Amino acid sequence: MNGNRFGRLFQVTTYGESHGPGMGVVVSGCPAGLELDEETIQRELDRRKPGQSMITTSRGEPDEVTINSGIQDGYTTGTPIGMTIQNKDAQSGKYEPFVTAPRPSHGDFTYSAKFGTRNWGGGGRSSARETVNWVAAGAIAQEILEREGVQVKAHVNQIGDVEAPEVSFEEMLEHTEDNDVRCAHPETAEEMQELIEDYQERGDSIGGSIYFEVRGAPRGLGAPRFDSVESRLGQAMMSVPASTAFEFGLGKEARTYAGKERNDDWEFDDEGEPVPAENDHGGLQGGITTGEPIYGELTLHAPTSIPKKQQTVDWETGEEKEAQVVGRHDPVLPPRGVPVVEAMLSVTILDFMLLGGRINPDRLDGQPGEYDTDYHPSSPRNE
Repeated sequence: MNGNRFGRLFQVTTYGESHGPGMGVVVSGCPAGLELDEETIQRELDRRKPGQSMITTSRGEPDEVTINSGIQDGYTTGTPIGMTIQNKDAQSGKYEPFVTAPRPSHGDFTYSAKFGTRNWGGGGRSSARETVNWVAAGAIAQEILEREGVQVKAHVNQIGDVEAPEVSFEEMLEHTEDNDVRCAHPETAEEMQELIEDYQERGDSIGGSIYFEVRGAPRGLGAPRFDSVESRLGQAMMSVPASTAFEFGLGKEARTYAGKERNDDWEFDDEGEPVPAENDHGGLQGGITTGEPIYGELTLHAPTSIPKKQQTVDWETGEEKEAQVVGRHDPVLPPRGVPVVEAMLSVTILDFMLLGGRINPDRLDGQPGEYDTDYHPSSPRNE
């Protein structure tokens, strides 16, 4: 199976199935000299883990991370960072009815058709549980970006037909974690919560969207065509389970704008630097960053695992069957999707900064060739 690695210099390779022994990720290309521990990774994993509230799955996974390589005395060494997260609360028996009778709108049938077999417990490799690996890798990327003055933030801006008004970046930083929905507009968060609970009581689910923003990304990242920032961001965002649409800048609204209306005039800022007047392009022009905020939106469809009765077929018996998915599933995805989106944004932007030479891919201290550093281990015999 291919397609398990993302990135050019900052490479993220993942493995594991939803109900297997555990999940794992190898991060290659993290420069040496980054102070890093499991607690830093754990903070982000705790934002994504199940069982956080009544509007998330009740699966009891602590999602405790173990760093197995790439760290010496609390600092990265420049070698691959291996991390594992054990699965503690898998209940595969509830998935036995669907081994040869695929659940509607899941990856069950397509996986079996491609490989002739599949790990069926909890959806196996196709489960959104796999994103725990992404968040672990993203936590490392975020630590490096923060050193460079780059901030990444997202919040839930719509659930069903309940849409939040536009909020500032500062409001996102301040309020996103204040409620279970992770909406930075408190009043709208309450409406969203009520809507989610209504679908949950009916044995159904609902979709929504996540707004994201990147502040501090330097101008000049990316390249035209296939290595444009938007094309790589599109790959990252559309890899998120249940994603159906990725937008940046004006997004789909651009189709209603005339050229003169959409075009950003150029002006000088207070330091005499050219800047776009409106940033309707979302911080990207010609596939390259302008230095202005990068912003956009990711749409996620309603979770497909619902207790309502649906129809399927059993290819082993030749019967048409009534399918009822019994288990522990989220009634909505964007609230737990926020840290996933932030992780993939961070991984992508950091990769571009390494590719563009904005960060030394070998080390973060700006001292190439220097061996006697503050973070080099001391000899036990010299103590």
